[in-house]
Amino acid sequence: MDALIAKAALQINKPIDKVFEAVINPNIMANYFISKGSGRMEQGQTLQWSFPEFEGSFPVRVGAVEPNQKIVFYWDHEGNEHEVTLIFKAYKQSTVIKITESSEPVTEGGLAWAIGNTEGWAGFLLCMKAWLEYGIHLRPGAYDWRFDANANI
Repeated sequence: MDALIAKAALQINKPIDKVFEAVINPNIMANYFISKGSGRMEQGQTLQWSFPEFEGSFPVRVGAVEPNQKIVFYWDHEGNEHEVTLIFKAYKQSTVIKITESSEPVTEGGLAWAIGNTEGWAGFLLCMKAWLEYGIHLRPGAYDWRFDANANI
């Protein structure tokens, strides 16, 4: 094994076009993932995403958008550009999303990244499912403990 990757997948009980739109549209994504996005995910665009837990915004370079099938984007992790691929598959009356993010070296730090980002993408999918299926915004307060120096967790 030369590199570590993060993976997550989940079934969302909504049609594929609704689930796909929830990823490319920053106004919908603000209900479950980002706090603000500078535009829709379109091939060749570089967007700015803001997150409720972090100050500032982060660049996201969109590599490919295949409607209702696939999104590929790139973002930076400590000077290393990562590729994130989201694959959308219709399943009965629902949608299965598979996410892969690559990569980090096989080191202690790389292993911590792979575990953390797998956890992060699973959270992304669960928050999206809660929003799309039930209109529930799960993210507020979910990560406060990570930024509290006195939490001792």
